[in-house]
Amino acid sequence: MDLDALRSNVRALRERASGHAQLMAVVKADGYGHGMLAAARAAREAGAAWLGTATPDEALALRAAGDTGRVLCWLWTPGGPWRRAIEADVDVSVSGRWALDELVAAARATGRTARVHLKADTGLGRNGCQPADWQDLVSAARAAEADGAVRVTGLWSHFACADEPGHPSIARQQAAFAEALATAARAGLDPEVRHFANSPATLTLPASHYDLVRPGLAVYGLSPSPEIGAPADFGLRPVMTLRAWLASVKRVPGGHGVSYGHRYATPGETTLALVPAGYADGVPRHASGSGPVLVAGKWRTVAGRVAMDQFVVDLGGDSAAVGDEAVLFGPGDDGEPTVEDWARATGTIGYEIVTRIGPRVPRVLLGERPGAVAS
Repeated sequence: MDLDALRSNVRALRERASGHAQLMAVVKADGYGHGMLAAARAAREAGAAWLGTATPDEALALRAAGDTGRVLCWLWTPGGPWRRAIEADVDVSVSGRWALDELVAAARATGRTARVHLKADTGLGRNGCQPADWQDLVSAARAAEADGAVRVTGLWSHFACADEPGHPSIARQQAAFAEALATAARAGLDPEVRHFANSPATLTLPASHYDLVRPGLAVYGLSPSPEIGAPADFGLRPVMTLRAWLASVKRVPGGHGVSYGHRYATPGETTLALVPAGYADGVPRHASGSGPVLVAGKWRTVAGRVAMDQFVVDLGGDSAAVGDEAVLFGPGDDGEPTVEDWARATGTIGYEIVTRIGPRVPRVLLGERPGAVAS
């Protein structure tokens, strides 16, 4: 994990933020597979004013590690740890009355004012309050604010298709968000931040930046969509390189089956190299027969099925030794495949490639600076 690259990415994204907009570095899903605490620390060092998490446990883990800056947590279920979040000074997101009611009850139990962001569903259809219910939610939030139970610190929404430039839903959602903001203002709410822009919108839709942008994947140096550009087009550099060291190298005859099901058989006498990583480590089983790997100076393709802990590459007439390096992906500087190459080979997106790298894989931190996560 190249933390200097992460810091550089955050600075580049801050420069793209329009006007006075601050930056929230999204560190959910263990920092998109990169290691949440290290990513959070590096992002703060580069000027991220906010951190974003999905689950309450992620937000509370940041606090336990010493982070004292603003943190937003947005994915709640009934009976969640509202009280612990309030006591930890975490901003929480609410999308409906049930959540607001639970938050208000927890705030009154603690004797503290909860900080809340109200989320509007402007067309994504996931979390967020539908327009038909928005008036009721903002009115109830204003009443709770007047009572001292909450402070509405944010109003926000999320794009569905910002990674598809020109998609008609983008303009529709922008109009819906403007109306949601107007409704909230009429109810008497005056939030600290209004925010809408995810990674693709941060990169391509400055009109959506408002007071805060929320890049996730872009923080880690990856493009949210090949259609909007490669990382280098935006001054970004991939943070993660995935390497392994060959566990076995052996000559086998032609017609030799490889891995489960013998979906691959050697076309002639050849050298097989064993890479000790498999789907338990996050290497997609869908990479069977398609995943690219740099071994012995050349791109190879996964031979046969990816197993739980290992996969094989056929070196053909080339040679290698046990302990030699295999690079699954990286920035591409030395000819290795990239995350996007793996996404194309497996029919998925870069987000999934990096976030599925499991805890069994050691994270080696380059450019780490001593000290706890801080504001």
